[in-house]
Amino acid sequence: MQILNADEMRRAVTRLSMQAVEQNKGTDFVLIGIRTRGVILARRMQREIARLEGADIPLGILDISLYRDDLLDGCDAVFKGSEIGFDIEGKNVVLCDDVIFTGRTVRAALAALSSMGRAKTVRLFTLVDRGHRELPFRADGVGKNVPTARAERVVVHFAETDGADSVDLYK
Repeated sequence: MQILNADEMRRAVTRLSMQAVEQNKGTDFVLIGIRTRGVILARRMQREIARLEGADIPLGILDISLYRDDLLDGCDAVFKGSEIGFDIEGKNVVLCDDVIFTGRTVRAALAALSSMGRAKTVRLFTLVDRGHRELPFRADGVGKNVPTARAERVVVHFAETDGADSVDLYK
């Protein structure tokens, strides 16, 4: 079942971009996308902020593979490395991911970020919040809240990797 089509995704990214600017009281922040699909969201937000605000927001890529708590359970994560060409010390960070579910990815991302320095603030922005938190995290910016059953899957399709934009719910 489709949750968001391409136009709805575009509007959600625009809304998230403006919320990031509003919550940071301007464009004095950096975007960091969690590898892999969070990077696509961060890039789209970066382009949208440039279009709307005329600001070039620095963007980094965060690899959380080594910080995951399921490494010993046969997780299929492949470490590709983080690509953050700026110091996060004292910066306002907008952390981007496509879906927030249990909160475990957020926990790993915060651990990875803290190993790189002490950010002034970290705000989480996600395209879809599907609930079912195991850890006490909430997103500061959400494109769409989607109540789901634990057994269901939410998959974000991006044109950059999948040929078309959509968010789909699978039973």
